[in-house]
Amino acid sequence: MKKVHNFNAGPCVLPDQAIENSIEALKDFAGTGMAVIEVSHRSKEWSAVMDECRALWKELLNIPDTHEVVFLGGGASLQFLYVAMNFLENKAGYLETGVWAKKAYKEAKGLGNAFAVASSADKNFSYIPKGYEIPTDIDYFHITTNNTIYGTEIRYDMDSPVPLVADMSSDIMSRPVDVSKYALIYGGAQKNVGPAGVSFAIIRKDALGKVSRYIPTMLDYKVHIDGGSMYNTPPVFPIFVMKETLKWLKGVGGVEAINKKNVGKAQILYNEIDRNPLFTGTAAKEDRSIMNVCFVMAPGHEALQDEFLEFAKGQGMVGIKGHRSVGGFRASIYNACPKESVEALVACMQDFEKKFK
Repeated sequence: MKKVHNFNAGPCVLPDQAIENSIEALKDFAGTGMAVIEVSHRSKEWSAVMDECRALWKELLNIPDTHEVVFLGGGASLQFLYVAMNFLENKAGYLETGVWAKKAYKEAKGLGNAFAVASSADKNFSYIPKGYEIPTDIDYFHITTNNTIYGTEIRYDMDSPVPLVADMSSDIMSRPVDVSKYALIYGGAQKNVGPAGVSFAIIRKDALGKVSRYIPTMLDYKVHIDGGSMYNTPPVFPIFVMKETLKWLKGVGGVEAINKKNVGKAQILYNEIDRNPLFTGTAAKEDRSIMNVCFVMAPGHEALQDEFLEFAKGQGMVGIKGHRSVGGFRASIYNACPKESVEALVACMQDFEKKFK
């Protein structure tokens, strides 16, 4: 198979080890003589997978006993509704930092009183709002920690006077997180922790049961906690790949070790963007994402965008075209993206520069 450098934003690059082990499980899962996608989710072999996957989450993020981990279908987009269903009683505040934050906010507004505490829409979401106060009379404060489209990231665990809810779809497991500060952390798996098809939720158990509305059974977090993520048939293959991905992460040193690698990879690429006269970054430097590096052609060179995309494609770069809503370029350098791929992209940018000197 031809080697490419995969910078897709999600589904995205996964560890070779996780892919290879998952392929073997498709041939014969745990000595059952069946593929992992054929075995009963009530079997002891599958229960062992669920237990191991949950234990890896708790170990890697040091999740306290106050919280539980569940695995769900529907992606983070469905969890936008889960959040409001389970936590919105009177009113909720949202930090509006991009497309996914806006979509989460929209779902809450459909159920009740929700508003933007602060927004960076005035500058096309190129920065993280600062200097705002979190109201103390809201049911929860919702943040999106990493913004894949605009390349900004909240890389710290904020103090909140109200329950803090975070969509960490695209930066979970990329850095240590103080889970105790959150009532809920949720996201889709298809960035750092597995393939598309499963989402995760880390829930502080005593934060539930505070709303008076009827919660549909399948949208009730407590139902999934009590059912061990198997109230209904779980997305078995994505969960298996997730387990194998987390085993790989543990084997390379866990989240502290991967954070150092991620920061190093991002610095290599940002340094080139800042140095190369053909390119310029789009996010405020103090808010730059470590996961999604967004950039455009520098002023005066905009006409070269398509030419660079073709040039990069010819050198094995995959997935660097920016989101359709913003254009430009985006290199998603998640946990499994090797440093060598980042260095290859930098070399590609330098070679392109030489063509116009």
